[in-house]
Amino acid sequence: MKKICKLALLFTLILGCSNLYAKKKYDVNPELPMSIRLAQSEIIRNPEGWMLDFSKKLKWNYCHGLECQSFLDVYDHYINHKKYKKAVEPFYAYVKQFADTMINENGIIYGYKKTNYNLDHVNPGKILFRLYKRENDARYKTAMDTLRAQLASQPRTSEGGFWHKRVYPFQMWLDGLYMGSPYYAQYTATFDADNERAFADVVRQITLVAKRTYDKESGLYRHGWDEIKALPWSDKTGKSPHVWGRALGWYMMAIVDVLDYLPANQPGRDKVIKILQDLVEVLPRYQDAKTGAWYQVLDQPQRDGNYNEMSCTPMIAYSIAKAVRNGYLAPEKMEIARKAYEGILEHFIEVDDKGLVSITNICAVAGLGGKPCRGTSYEYYIGEPVRNNDPKGVAPFIMLCLEMGN
Repeated sequence: MKKICKLALLFTLILGCSNLYAKKKYDVNPELPMSIRLAQSEIIRNPEGWMLDFSKKLKWNYCHGLECQSFLDVYDHYINHKKYKKAVEPFYAYVKQFADTMINENGIIYGYKKTNYNLDHVNPGKILFRLYKRENDARYKTAMDTLRAQLASQPRTSEGGFWHKRVYPFQMWLDGLYMGSPYYAQYTATFDADNERAFADVVRQITLVAKRTYDKESGLYRHGWDEIKALPWSDKTGKSPHVWGRALGWYMMAIVDVLDYLPANQPGRDKVIKILQDLVEVLPRYQDAKTGAWYQVLDQPQRDGNYNEMSCTPMIAYSIAKAVRNGYLAPEKMEIARKAYEGILEHFIEVDDKGLVSITNICAVAGLGGKPCRGTSYEYYIGEPVRNNDPKGVAPFIMLCLEMGN
């Protein structure tokens, strides 16, 4: 009862100081860069950060972290730009408010349980690096240490690959590489830069999942791998049957974001870059000629029921654009990302009469676990719900817009 009362008081305080977008009928200025417009639109739709991802209650969720991370990216990009400073000022406060709602005075994360060993729950911790650097608030460091401690004892396959979750034993999913590896690399670079073993472990996660999920026929990577081949979707090598677009997008984003923190002389760094380069050589084969998009089941674009999917498309395009900017890919590869970016703007962005921006055609959810076990058929992937403004499409598109100067 005391916890409920404290939570109610917290919500009262938060609602009393809601962000400026929630306080008035707000028209989004069409002259602003698209990244700002989409972030503003999301904050109008979700006046408090805990509401992101269509949430009805508090959740420490990878989607909340992903979208808040994109808001911080916009803030950092434009806060010193005289023309856009006022528009982006609320973004930092919005993210901090979410963090302060979820992390108590002792640094305990609401609803988090380490022994679930869920890699998804590591991803939101990435927003804390910037908050801690600016605020020097010990609560944030305590929370970051908690998430790092999870990785230290995360169950592993026999080769050292992180299980995706405790409830999915001996399984590596491409999704999980984004959920855990960039955080792992950033924490090490920030607080433990001499820890060569940790950096080597980050490289191992990326290269091991590549080894175990690679599909020779398509040149791409399957959604997941089951070491003990115990699940209905496991083939004789343990691989799942399909190349899911978003899983590949997660994996590519993991690579380009991890490279921000891996030392330049780190053994295996070249292998990580080569994985990315090889993917980018193959991906144009599967890119829709009309829209520049990639498909829900990425390697089967012509199959009945498949569709242009708007989380994998901005994820892949963002990864390519960032890789070009950082010199991992040749400059001419930017055209692949630009084609996708322009196609999203033309075919998958809607603007209402208030100027609120929406991105359409986003797969709500798909996975390989659960009861009954998911991920066993093509029909499963194309049959999952599709919706507008899912964070898994919104945030990567905001990040892509920043790479494209918008």
